Amino acid sequence: MKNLLPWFALKGVCGIGNYIFKRLFDRFGAPELVFEASQDDLLRIKGITPRIVSAINKRTIPESVKKDFDLVMKKGYQIVTMSDPAYPSLLLQIPDPPPFLYVFGNLGNSIKNIAVVGSRNATSYGISITKRLCEELSALDFTIVSGMAVGIDTAAHTGTLMAKGKTIAVLGSGLEKVYPHKNLKLSHKIAEQGAVISEFPLLEKPEPHNFPIRNRIISGISLGTVIVEATKKSGSLITARLASEQGREVFAVPGNINSFKSIGTHGLIKQGAKLVENTQDIVEELSHYLTTTNVLNNKVKHEDKPEDKPEDKTDKLKPPSLPLEEKLVFDALDSYPVHIDDLVQKTSMKPGKLSGILLKLELEGIVHQAPGKLFSVEINE
Repeated sequence: MKNLLPWFALKGVCGIGNYIFKRLFDRFGAPELVFEASQDDLLRIKGITPRIVSAINKRTIPESVKKDFDLVMKKGYQIVTMSDPAYPSLLLQIPDPPPFLYVFGNLGNSIKNIAVVGSRNATSYGISITKRLCEELSALDFTIVSGMAVGIDTAAHTGTLMAKGKTIAVLGSGLEKVYPHKNLKLSHKIAEQGAVISEFPLLEKPEPHNFPIRNRIISGISLGTVIVEATKKSGSLITARLASEQGREVFAVPGNINSFKSIGTHGLIKQGAKLVENTQDIVEELSHYLTTTNVLNNKVKHEDKPEDKPEDKTDKLKPPSLPLEEKLVFDALDSYPVHIDDLVQKTSMKPGKLSGILLKLELEGIVHQAPGKLFSVEINE
């Protein structure tokens, strides 16, 4: 492994963030050359002050940085710097790329990356759509990028893994502090077929302010970002905004107009995001980025077959036989969540009785309940 200490040392200089680091790298080409530069040359860089020059000249490496570097060596993680061929070329194009990435797995350097993100509290409809899109995009040799959060992110990774495709998870914490912890096993599976990456030190905890920071990597490493389910204040909308600011495509999957989980995605569509009904909507929009000539000629599996769309899968999930009242409740449900008040109207049942039947169906794995008394048919991929 090449000498990485200058990268750690320069990144650890007080006052040098990602913007200034990128300017220094563009001007001098390597951290070692920054340390050798004259004061006059350094002061010509936008954002560099005499105080920062003094800190650079001291060339001190904080103890915390040394410990982090030692742990990287001990654990055998990769460090991919901006000068490495494996560093994502798309990420280098944003104004504030991380100087280096901590990598668990094989990052590679494909530009056929698509980010797929959305609600942590996802519906069965959103999860089903996400898995299908990611499976089909994987079949077209796209790498799926997401944040490994619960909900849509997890569905994006698992859908890709099911298709034996490559996926990249971008963490808002260090590689030794995988969040959420329940996805620790998933992180190892991702590393086998792709990579888990982070710009944060290995022992960095998943602090709330880290996630908007990591979102710029999710969008920056990708040609476009697909949003599947987002509330009005969803963090996924931050990723969409960053993608737009970075000059990347933004896609949104429409949902139920009566659901608060559709407010964010429908808002994006109103603002000009590409509406996604199937995989080809994404591929066609990105065709001008791609050099592979046969991508648009590949027929996407299940496309233009209404019977295979997630919203129609409930027919296949109907149990062979149910008591009359349970069947009445089941028939009133869909793959998209329905509020219990609407079910009361649809079934003409008393709320107490209806709740009891819903609980029974939920315990049998037939119905899924989401927060807010929202119920849907459980879809098992």
